Amino acid sequence: MQAESPSHSDTGRATVPGQRGPGPDPSLTDAVAVAETLDVDPALGLTSAEAARRLAADGPNELRSAPAVPLWRKVLAQFQDPLIYLLLVAVVISLVAWVVEGAHGLPIDSIVITAVVVLNAVLGFVQENKAENAVAALAQMTAAASTVLRDGELQSVPSAELVRGDVLVLGEGDSVGADARLLRASALRIAEASLTGESEAVLKDPAVLPEPAPLGDRLNMVFKGTAVAQGTGRAVVTGTAMDTEMGSIAQMLDATVEEASPLEKDLNGVSRLLGLTVIIIAIVVMVVTAVVNQVSTPSEFVTVLLLGVSLAVAAVPEGLPAILSVVLAIGVQRMARQNAVVKRLHSVETLGSASVIASDKTGTLTKNEMTVERVVTASGRVELTGVGYAPVGEALTEGLPVTDPALLHEARMVLGGGSLSNDAQLTETGGTWQIQGDPTEAAFLVAAYKLEGTRDVVAEFQREAEVPFTSERKRMTTQQFRASEDARGIVTKGAPDVLLGLCNRVQVGEDVIELTAQRRAQALADVEELSAAALRTLGVAYRRLDEKDDDILDESDERDLIYLGVVGIIDPPRPEAAVAVAQAHRAGIRTIMITGDHPSTAARIAADLGIVSSGARAVTGSELDELDDEGLRDVTREVSVYARVAPKNKNDIVDALQADGQVVAMTGDGVNDAPALKSADIGIAMGITGTEVTKEASKMILGDDNFATIVSAVRQGRVIFENIKKFLRYLLSSNMGEVFTVFGGVVLAGVIGLADASTDAVVVPLLATQILWINLVTDSGPALAMGVDPEVDDVMARRPRPLTERIIDSRMWIGILSIGLVMGLITLLTIDIFLPGGMIAGGEDSLEVARTAGFTTLVLAQLFNAFNSRSETTSAFSHAFTNRWLWGAVLLAIVLQLAIVEIPFLQVAFGTASLDLAHWLVCLAMASSVLWFDEIRKVVLRARDTRKA
Repeated sequence: MQAESPSHSDTGRATVPGQRGPGPDPSLTDAVAVAETLDVDPALGLTSAEAARRLAADGPNELRSAPAVPLWRKVLAQFQDPLIYLLLVAVVISLVAWVVEGAHGLPIDSIVITAVVVLNAVLGFVQENKAENAVAALAQMTAAASTVLRDGELQSVPSAELVRGDVLVLGEGDSVGADARLLRASALRIAEASLTGESEAVLKDPAVLPEPAPLGDRLNMVFKGTAVAQGTGRAVVTGTAMDTEMGSIAQMLDATVEEASPLEKDLNGVSRLLGLTVIIIAIVVMVVTAVVNQVSTPSEFVTVLLLGVSLAVAAVPEGLPAILSVVLAIGVQRMARQNAVVKRLHSVETLGSASVIASDKTGTLTKNEMTVERVVTASGRVELTGVGYAPVGEALTEGLPVTDPALLHEARMVLGGGSLSNDAQLTETGGTWQIQGDPTEAAFLVAAYKLEGTRDVVAEFQREAEVPFTSERKRMTTQQFRASEDARGIVTKGAPDVLLGLCNRVQVGEDVIELTAQRRAQALADVEELSAAALRTLGVAYRRLDEKDDDILDESDERDLIYLGVVGIIDPPRPEAAVAVAQAHRAGIRTIMITGDHPSTAARIAADLGIVSSGARAVTGSELDELDDEGLRDVTREVSVYARVAPKNKNDIVDALQADGQVVAMTGDGVNDAPALKSADIGIAMGITGTEVTKEASKMILGDDNFATIVSAVRQGRVIFENIKKFLRYLLSSNMGEVFTVFGGVVLAGVIGLADASTDAVVVPLLATQILWINLVTDSGPALAMGVDPEVDDVMARRPRPLTERIIDSRMWIGILSIGLVMGLITLLTIDIFLPGGMIAGGEDSLEVARTAGFTTLVLAQLFNAFNSRSETTSAFSHAFTNRWLWGAVLLAIVLQLAIVEIPFLQVAFGTASLDLAHWLVCLAMASSVLWFDEIRKVVLRARDTRKA
C-alpha cells in the first residue's frame, strides 16, 4: 500500500510541567521518556489533584475564540463606501440649500437620498449578518468527553479538562481530545482527513521516528480533532488548546486578512471618480452661470447654489448602491436554489471573475469513498464498474461481461477472502449505504456485493480468531469456520509483496498449482502495473487448516499460503467533475488540485479529470518549502497538481497565485483547508462533508458538495457581472444626459430661447424635482430589471476578466459620454422646438410646456437607452423580449410619466404642464434617436472587433 499523507513544516509540540509553548518533538523521543518528561506514570496516569493543578496553570483545553463583532460596527460597515459618502455630502448640501432658501415645506431631495442610503444599508446588513467566527467553530469541534487514566482508574472527563500528561485511552469511534504521543496501539487507525486531507485512515505505530516527519507521517502521534476509525491505543497528552496542531491552524486562520473583492475595489474607484467629477462639474457650472448671468443678489446666489446641487444630484446615480445590493441579493438567492450558498454579496461577482479554481481532491473532486477498481488474478484481470459505497456495478474484462469461469471464480475468491479478513461493516439506511471502520476494508465488502453469489458465500463463514494488522507485519489474518463443509481455514490480506513471500501455491480456476518463479514474477509485475496507475494495492491469500495445525492462531500459521490475487483501490473521481473541469477550461479558468494524497495518486486523478495531461508531475509540499517567493510563483504558473501539502503550503500557493494577478477560488472541506479558504478571493466550503471551520472561513458553501456546482455558480457570477455593467452603462449614460442637459441649457440659454422665455436671473432647462424624479423612478426600475437580465451572450465562451480591466473601461466610458451627449442635445432641441425664438423658429409654447416636453423627451430617451444598454455590441433588437421585467419597468415608467405630466396636483409638485398628441409624438421621435445612434455605434464596434479577431 502507498503511504499517503501531506507534508507539514511544523514539528510536534511537547512541554514539561509548568512550561507552555513548543518543546522537543515527542515523535522523535521514546514514549517512556516523554512520559517521564511530563512527570506521569503511564500505568497510573495523573492524580486528580495534579490534573486540577495543571488545568489551573495552563487553562482549559479550548481554542481561542475570535471576539464577536459589535452590532454597531456591523451597521457602520454598511456606510463605508465612497459612493455612500458622496450621497451623504449631497444630503448635507441639499439641506443647506433648503435652509438658505427659507426652509419651506419638506427637504424632499435630502429625505429621498437619505432613504436610499438607509435602504442600501439595511439590504447589506440583512445579507451579511453572519459574522465570521472561524476560530470559535474550531473550538466547537472538540470532543465533548475523553476517556483518561487518572488515579489508576479509567475516567470519562470533558475534553476541555484534558491536561499535559493525561493518559488518553482510545477506542473505535472516539474523538481525539488533544495532541498525544502513543504509548501503545493495537491495529489503531486514525481518520485524519479533517486535519491533513488524507482520505485513508492512518495506521498508527508507537515506535520512535528516525527523523522529523510531516504531520501525516507522524505515525506515533495522535492529534486533536481527529477520530479513531479502528483499533485501540493509549497515548500521553503532549499538547492542549492552542499548543495543538489544530491550535496552530487556528492561529494561522486568525491572522489571515481578507481582501476586498474585485468588484468592491472597482466600484470604489468608480465612486471616487464620480465624486471628483461631480465636484468639478458643479463648481464649473456655478461659476459659468454666475458669470454669464451676472449674478449679484443673495437670492440669485441661492439659485446658483441650487443649480449646483441639482447638477450634483443629476450626476450621482443615487439608486446605484441599493440597486447593486438588490441585484447581488437576487443573485445570492438564485445560487442558493442551485446549492451554492453565498455569504457575502460581493462574493457573487468575485466567483464570476475567478481565473483559477484551486480545489481540494478528497471529497471535492473525488467521492471520498474508497472503491475496488480492478482485480488481477492468475487468469487475467477484472474491472469493476460503479463507484462509492453503493454495491451497484458489474464485472467486466476488456469492456465485456466476464464469461471465463476460471477468472470469475478467482475474482470471487479474492473479493470473498478480502471481505472475510476484514473489520469494516457496510449497512444500508434509508437507501443510503454507509460504512463503519476502515474505508479501504469497506471497499472489499462493496466489491464482493457486485459479484453475484459472493455475498452469500461470505455469509457462510464464521470468524474464530485473528492476527491483527500492524505496520511491521503489513498484513491481517483471520481464521474462518464453514459449517456446511465442517472445515477451517485462514485468510490473509496485506501488502502484495509481503504476502507473496508467504505463498508457495497459486489459485488457477478451481485448481491449486505451484507458484513458480515465473508466476511469482508475473504477480509482482501486476502489482507494479496497478501501482503505476496510482491504485492502492492489497493482496489476498488463504490456506485450509488440518488437524496438524495448532488450535491457537498466530503468525506461525501464515505459511504455505495459496495466492489468490491483488486488488487495485482508488478514491474515484466524481463523474460530473470531469465535465465541470472541461467547462471551466472553456471559460478560461484553470483548475488546480491541492491534496494531501500521494503524488502518483494525485496525478492520476488529475489526469482522469482532465486537469492535466497523462504523465504530468505533481509537486509535493516539501518541494514547495524549499522555494523562495519568486520560485513559488514560477511553479504555480506551470504546475496544476500539488500533493502531500500542509495548511501552510495551501496558503502559500494561494498567495503566489494572487501575487501573479490571478483571482483565486479555493475549495475544501477539512480544517486544514480553512486558512487558505479565508485568504483566497473566494473560499468555497463543502456543505455536507465540510467542517464548521471551513464553512465559517469560506465565502460560499456548496450545499451538494458538487464541483460542478462551482462552474454553474461561475456562470451565474459572470452573468451578474455583465448585468452590473449593463445597469452601470444605463445609469451613468442617463445621468450624463441630465448633466449635459442642465449644463448646456444654462450655457446655451440664449441660443435655444430659454433666456427670453423667463424674467428670472437664472433659467434652467430642468427643475431639481424633475431631475430627482428621473434618477429615482425612471432610472431605478429599468436598472433593477437589467440586474436580472437573462444571459444574452455566451458568458462562458470568454476568458476571465483580468484584474487590470476596470468594470468601466475606456470603450464603455466613450459610449456613456456619447449617449449622454446625444440625450442632452435632443432634450435641448426639443425645448427649442416648442419655445418661441431660439435656433428653430415656429415654437409658440410657454416655458412650462417646452420644459415639460424636454423633460419627457429625456425620460423617453433613457427608456430607449435601457434596451441599448443590455449589450456593448449586440443590437438592442436581439433577444429584445427575453426580459419581461425590463418591459414591465419601461411600461410602468411611461405610465408614471404620463401621470406627472397630465394629473393636476402632480403638475404642481413637479412643475409640469399638459402636452397634446403632437407634443408627445415629437418627444417620442426625438427620444428614439438615441436608439438609432447606438445601433450605428454598435455596427462600427462589431466591425472593429471582427477585424481584430
